[in-house]
Amino acid sequence: MSMIMNKSTRTKARELREAEAAAERRRRARTTWALGIGLALIVGLLTAIVVVAINSSQKANRDSNLDGPLVNPATMSAGGTIPVGEADAPVTLEIFLDYMCPSCKQFENANSAQLSQWIEDGAVRVELHPMNFLDSQSQGTMYSTRAANAVAAVADRTPDKVWEFNNALFAQQPQEGTPGLTDEQIAQLAVRSGVPQDVADSFTKGTFEPWVAASNASASEAGITGTPSVKINGQAFKGDLYSANSLAEAVRAEAGGAAAGGAAGDR
Repeated sequence: MSMIMNKSTRTKARELREAEAAAERRRRARTTWALGIGLALIVGLLTAIVVVAINSSQKANRDSNLDGPLVNPATMSAGGTIPVGEADAPVTLEIFLDYMCPSCKQFENANSAQLSQWIEDGAVRVELHPMNFLDSQSQGTMYSTRAANAVAAVADRTPDKVWEFNNALFAQQPQEGTPGLTDEQIAQLAVRSGVPQDVADSFTKGTFEPWVAASNASASEAGITGTPSVKINGQAFKGDLYSANSLAEAVRAEAGGAAAGGAAGDR
């Protein structure tokens, strides 16, 4: 009888130890899980803080530059735009744009080829009128202003590269709601467009950011409520902005069907 009781006691003791060990394993698992979740939350919070700090710093720097002295690009037209093409071209086509505007990219895709041809032929003078109202869509990095500032810097020192750089910015246009291209990426695009490195390096100075703000204000004062908007010899273009034929017809009509006829074509 005593042997049976001892065996039973040992069995119960073993079962108790196993139960306690299982409970300890569960406690350790819960602790490990909780620590993992806590660590993940801390890492996520720190990452968010760093991102916000970087964006806030960039925004603060850009705001500071916007409040700086107004410097106009050396090649600025009398109307405050960035000209591309011959001054005596029979047709002047003013384009109001924002470099983060997806509709502006659509306009660019539809019309850039024929615009380039008209510029080369001396049939059309394009005047870029940058705006920055979509700065609010770049998570505080003020992408619209930074891109337009870069274009103005190129116009100031290497105006023959403005059009190619403008096209490159639209080809690599970031989506709305993203930080946009970094200053370094914008500079790289410029260099690939033939802009000298020292000019590209000057973008971060933000020299022309006050000019961009003034350009945006003047467009608003002129009644421009959205981009893209186009004026042909000072008159608002009412046709289809995303049809090359529609724009070509308007340009031909303004040029009397002669000067721009060959370049406008049916592209």
